[in-house]
Amino acid sequence: MSLYAQRGVSAQKEEVHAAIQKLDQGLYPFAFCKIYADHLCGDKDWVNIMHADGAGTKSILAYLYWKETGDITAWKGIAQDAVAMNLDDLLCVGVTDNLLFSSTIDRNKLRINGEVLQAVINGTQEFFDQLAVYGVHIHYLGGETADVGDVVRTIAVNGTMTARWPKSRLITNEKITEGNVIVGFSSYGQANYENEYNSGLGSNGLTSARHDVLSKYYAEQYPETFESTLPPEVVYIGKNKMTDTLLIGDRQISVGKLLLSPTRTYAPLVKTLLDKHFGDINGMIHCSGGGQTKCMKYLPKPLHIIKDNLFPIPPVFQLIRENSGADFREMFQVFNMGHRLEIFTGEAAAQSMIEIAGTFGIEARIVGRVAPAAEAKLTLSGPFGEIVYA
Repeated sequence: MSLYAQRGVSAQKEEVHAAIQKLDQGLYPFAFCKIYADHLCGDKDWVNIMHADGAGTKSILAYLYWKETGDITAWKGIAQDAVAMNLDDLLCVGVTDNLLFSSTIDRNKLRINGEVLQAVINGTQEFFDQLAVYGVHIHYLGGETADVGDVVRTIAVNGTMTARWPKSRLITNEKITEGNVIVGFSSYGQANYENEYNSGLGSNGLTSARHDVLSKYYAEQYPETFESTLPPEVVYIGKNKMTDTLLIGDRQISVGKLLLSPTRTYAPLVKTLLDKHFGDINGMIHCSGGGQTKCMKYLPKPLHIIKDNLFPIPPVFQLIRENSGADFREMFQVFNMGHRLEIFTGEAAAQSMIEIAGTFGIEARIVGRVAPAAEAKLTLSGPFGEIVYA
């Protein structure tokens, strides 16, 4: 059993998918988000879309960093995580503007004070203000903030995002087919709308990242940050403290900052790509939960996805693997490993998309292609060898 599973977490969410398999799949079953008829206004040419997600256990990292350093700004990043994990899923069906957001914050008041709440709530609005500059308008409709110390040990930061969108501007993944190439957009580096280096970690796999990288010191000092029934051999098994530093390029960056890099949103880039290349985009995938295997869930027919030109593995994922000893098969299932957005398109449009990404300071490349197959299959290959998922 993998370390991830031993900690009570599933990268593939098998039980969740089993629980919801009888639910209505919406108008477009292969779309990245569930899409429904326009029940709000009754217009047959429009649809309603709603999505819920959050920062997950990354808030525990913010808690540790705050307790260790006193730096309240870590919580602004958690606000961005909760928004980006919703927004970037909706980007994949073509939604880029006029969105509504409602936050849900559950806290243990004995450990999380009002200053933290202010940092999260104000950080959310600041992030919306930044996105508005790029024509991505999100309206903050408030939400629920509950003191539920018997339920959460520290804090859970989540949100719900919704939109009404024209059918004619949807990306539904139904056009993904053999002959497509896959353009990957890096999750790491520093986009020109980001204030500092982004490790690329995002908000998936943070249970593993936290326990694999950080040392037993955190189990001893902050027992409120993990499930007490977990076996000791899977709890904070790493060698690092949050304040340790790594040399990345010409910068010394703390382990805490690497693990807490706010989830990059691709919204400014995707808005431009959809404006210029809507007709060329056959499908979009947000490589979130499930990492590089995420695309397998949204194929409209059996296809062989071949990714043989992946990005170099960013330092944060190397750090996690060195600490945990996890094999590459598990790493690629849990983490994005270098790119968190991929677009399925024709080769002729791919180069233009790569160039547009460059104007935003985001590296992009053709990471793979789509081949015919009798049964759905994914092959990853690179310096790590070849890994096949079926």
